[in-house]
Amino acid sequence: MRSRIALFALTGALTVSLTACVTTPATTVPSDDSADNGHGAVAGAAELAEPQLGLTWIGPEGTVSHLDLLDESTTEIGEIPVVTGVTTDGRYLFAQTDDGIEIVDSGVWTWDHVDHFHYYRAAPALLGSVTGAGPATIATTNLSTTGGTGISFADSGDAVLLDTEALSKGEIRELFRLEREPHSGLVVPVGSFALVSEASAGADSTVAGYTSDGEATGLEEPCTDLAGTITTRVGAVIGCRDGALLAHVDGEELQVERIPYPAGTTAPAARSFDNREGRPTVAGLAGAEGIWLLDTRERSWTLLPSPVPLVHVTAVDDEAGHLMALARDGRVLVLSDENGTVLAETEPLVAESLAAGTTPSLIADQHRAYVSAPTEHRLYEIDYADGARIARTFETATAPAFVAETGR
Repeated sequence: MRSRIALFALTGALTVSLTACVTTPATTVPSDDSADNGHGAVAGAAELAEPQLGLTWIGPEGTVSHLDLLDESTTEIGEIPVVTGVTTDGRYLFAQTDDGIEIVDSGVWTWDHVDHFHYYRAAPALLGSVTGAGPATIATTNLSTTGGTGISFADSGDAVLLDTEALSKGEIRELFRLEREPHSGLVVPVGSFALVSEASAGADSTVAGYTSDGEATGLEEPCTDLAGTITTRVGAVIGCRDGALLAHVDGEELQVERIPYPAGTTAPAARSFDNREGRPTVAGLAGAEGIWLLDTRERSWTLLPSPVPLVHVTAVDDEAGHLMALARDGRVLVLSDENGTVLAETEPLVAESLAAGTTPSLIADQHRAYVSAPTEHRLYEIDYADGARIARTFETATAPAFVAETGR
């Protein structure tokens, strides 16, 4: 059960005919500053007045590049081994290879203070690798200079918690590495703790609490058919057959709540979750039967009907109640989170990719959504609040690989 954040593919030259934004003056953090001063600052990084949004992508042969969405400049970061999957926290790219995980620092990030934000830019870098056997499931938080990043290797069973503050200094440091029975599990960071899955017979499994230095807390919770994780403003979500676990830290104690599906429901459980980063509400497909919305603030589920067959859905969780969905016929849909009705839609942008057996990916931020078109060699930027208007189209010279929106 792999719980990867859906990402896009993009390689080759990108062209667009829009006027570039004006960059803002920067303030550089002194070199003797601490790695984290409570506002996400890192020594030598420049703090700017607006988010430094970009697309950081990995090509089919491992070439890593970054497109600045403000001035449309492209930077070649370097090369890594051939990649089979990517997860991001909005700054780092955690790329799956045959030998483990390669970590790319895009050099742009946002520090979320809930009521305000801080935006930073530093030099991008290839940080190195974390070894492990088999497919890896990665769980991140919403902050890229503190806390931990969890990696669960399916074939070896290794459960690894990385020090995210060390990553912000360019260092890969494991806070712990636990040996487990091989399984497709999770290592989910929660403040200064982590929840680690334990394999058992059949689909039954549990998650256990650990401190950041690998000591068991004694907390254990059953989670049958465990699949999917995401972190919101409220806490970390883990999907189970009967609902979800919501983990957070209260004072200095790790707390886990169970949010069951509504009584009497027969819709399939969500197997993955997606949203605009950090927002309280997350979305996931209920098989072919509908869309699950989980409001982590209200601790409640809502089941919406699918207007058409869907391949992916994400919750924008804005005041207008937008959902973004990718239909099986290649259209991108803007849906209502009240009843699932279609508010706006595009033409079938990615029909060729879907027909070829390639699944495009969809991500939404505060103002735009992005959808990859691998076979069509395009990446679309969509203004979902303006009738699903195509704001920009980036042409790609070759078939897409993996891309993340960074600077978030």
